[in-house]
Amino acid sequence: MDDYRVIADELAADIAAGRIRAGDRLLPLRRFARNRHIASSTAARVYRELSRRGLTVGEVGRGTFVRTAAPAAEPALAEPGEARVDLEMNFPVLPGHPALLARSLEQLVRPDALAAALRPVGAAGTDVARRTAAAHLARADWAPDPGQLLFAGNGRQAVAAAIAALVPAGERLGVEALTYPVVKGIAARLGVTLVPLAMDEHGLTPDALRAAAPLRAVYVQPALHNPLGTTMPGPRRTELADALRELGIHVIEDAIYGFLRNDLPPLAALAPERTVVVDSLSKRLAPGLSLGFLTVPTGATQEFATALRSGTWAASRFALDAATRWMADGTAAAVEEEKRSDAAARQRIVAERLAGFRVRADPQAYHCWWELPDPWRADTFVAAAARRGIAVTPSGAFAVGPGHAPSAVRLALASPPVDVLAGALDVLAGLAQGMPEDTVPE
Repeated sequence: MDDYRVIADELAADIAAGRIRAGDRLLPLRRFARNRHIASSTAARVYRELSRRGLTVGEVGRGTFVRTAAPAAEPALAEPGEARVDLEMNFPVLPGHPALLARSLEQLVRPDALAAALRPVGAAGTDVARRTAAAHLARADWAPDPGQLLFAGNGRQAVAAAIAALVPAGERLGVEALTYPVVKGIAARLGVTLVPLAMDEHGLTPDALRAAAPLRAVYVQPALHNPLGTTMPGPRRTELADALRELGIHVIEDAIYGFLRNDLPPLAALAPERTVVVDSLSKRLAPGLSLGFLTVPTGATQEFATALRSGTWAASRFALDAATRWMADGTAAAVEEEKRSDAAARQRIVAERLAGFRVRADPQAYHCWWELPDPWRADTFVAAAARRGIAVTPSGAFAVGPGHAPSAVRLALASPPVDVLAGALDVLAGLAQGMPEDTVPE
């Protein structure tokens, strides 16, 4: 067994026995190396091994700490939480929307229509579905070509198909340094290496893209970035499109939340030959009956359709027909308009209840990024919030690679009623103004 693993085993035993307590900060790396009479590189491997086992968490500028709770079994946050107030998952279903959606389905459950909806369908769907979806997804100065549209079961499957089509196993996919957790899981299952790319206040920087080359593709969220909630301005989108052309790289543009900010065109309007736009109905309408969309470059439909089929990620005919009806009769547009108003109202509640804290978000986003005040750490704050019946997501769920995660949490705002949301934010604000329960004076 390697020496670093022996040392990691000793520290793990100390943590299990309580000799090193939850919340304790480990020695700085160089001091740990000196005390153990080992090389700094060996000490770094020890700390990485403890992180890999889920025993520690690192935070930028603060050091490495013993976790106060076990890490989530699934970092992609695939299942709804069981907390009394769920600020971890975003399921925006507003009162009255189920009844509105149901009215559009009355004709679909007639025997003749249902017979057609129960038949299989390919990744390209139907002509009617493609034309209807293209019209519905159009925004700003961009409208997808119906001939370049494909359908997946949901947005996650659309992302998986896009990655599978563009990035062979063992190759490199660039992603923002903080990214949608599901992408990390997809990449691991496909054998794809994620390369974190630096961001600034406007999003992914073109220079980071150039510095990381060669890449097979890059995955970005220009509109209402998850988890940061920020939106990439027009000039940065133009610069990024120019860099993609310069480097010959394809981009997977996640537009899942883009319906909340439909005033800016996607990257596909600037570099259509390099862009795959991924979208879905899960946030637009409801997660229970979803549909994923891929708008692919001209001439690439067969490649992406093959990826959808091989991954069994294609849409079902019933979901396709239901979604087509919702988009065609205006139901989807009406639901989305109400959600835009709802998201803006929830952001106003955040601005009021978390005034004075460092919170980042687009005013139209259904989530926000909260940079916690000292001496709070993300892991400790999540545990303390959970003890008060509130589920929030630590920054580590979004960080790419084993590096340090910032001392921040993401708050998903869509699931609870607005009065419950306001009360939960009051509780969290009071919590943040106090001291962590595991803080021990030095």
